[in-house]
Amino acid sequence: MPSRHEPTLADVAQAAGVSLTTVSRVLNDRGYLSQGTRERVSAAIAELNYRPNQAARALHGKSTQSIGLIVPTVGLPFFGELAEHVEDALAEHDYRIFICNSMGKADRERAYLDLLVSHRVDGIISGAHNENITEYSTVRMPLVTIDRSLSPTIPNIRCDNEAGGRLATERLLSRGARRPALLTSRSGKHNLRETAYRAVLAEAGIEPVVVTVDFHTPDDLRPRLIHERLDAVAQTIDSVFATDDLSAAAVLEWAAMRGLRVPEDFKVIGFDGTAALRRALPGLTTIRQPIAELAYAAVDILLRQIEQAHSQEEQEEAEAAQESLPSPTPLGVELLEGQTA
Repeated sequence: MPSRHEPTLADVAQAAGVSLTTVSRVLNDRGYLSQGTRERVSAAIAELNYRPNQAARALHGKSTQSIGLIVPTVGLPFFGELAEHVEDALAEHDYRIFICNSMGKADRERAYLDLLVSHRVDGIISGAHNENITEYSTVRMPLVTIDRSLSPTIPNIRCDNEAGGRLATERLLSRGARRPALLTSRSGKHNLRETAYRAVLAEAGIEPVVVTVDFHTPDDLRPRLIHERLDAVAQTIDSVFATDDLSAAAVLEWAAMRGLRVPEDFKVIGFDGTAALRRALPGLTTIRQPIAELAYAAVDILLRQIEQAHSQEEQEEAEAAQESLPSPTPLGVELLEGQTA
């Protein structure tokens, strides 16, 4: 009966007729070894289907060739598409990915952060939206965020949210809207899409109307809450700039239920421009984020951090190297023409 245990380094050494040290040198491509020895070890690895123990490599301070990605959920089109592009970008450099869905729960994000650190991944990309996760300040490994500001020393890869917000609001006004509302997840100075919306309306002498439905609202409640909040301001608005496309879809549903023709009676513009929403709602006017470019930029900066950290002998020098990689200039957005605004 064949063995049921995973082959070990010792099994490879025995099959190849060499020492454990020799197998280790072949795996790490270190030291001089004859071509014949390398071929015997490689043949034994293939025959046994040996997989290096990544946890053991981590204990010895070696790269695990793995990266952690924390997102709210890949069930949301933006984060699903983002995760796909991050995985593709990492695969080009022979890295693998652990995808962690926080599901909008701070405790779950903390648990995943602890899991990734304890498994000694080579770096972490965080795109979750929970606030006040102080545990990030204790992370001593390469770290990059996507559209999330944790610290001035942690690179934050994002699109030009302010330019996108201005483009969306100006589009509504140019098409005849005079009372546009903003539908967003959280209102405040950190919301650059809101900042631009308010600035454009101030220039036009129009009072802003801001409607919020929290980002982490359960999927089964979110459309109903959006409808209720819009009902409360329906008499004072003639259009909506939704800061994500799923919310824009809920606005279109609300307008249809109330007999409003889009765009004749009511105008709607979204934000994100994911492939999934463009297929589902090809007529939606929206601001497209460069999702693939965001993913590749995040991976590029993270891998540069990893390379710099590995080149340092002291942790203090590694941290200084990490601080030398500031957030890049926000990436550009574009208007995707549709029939809703």
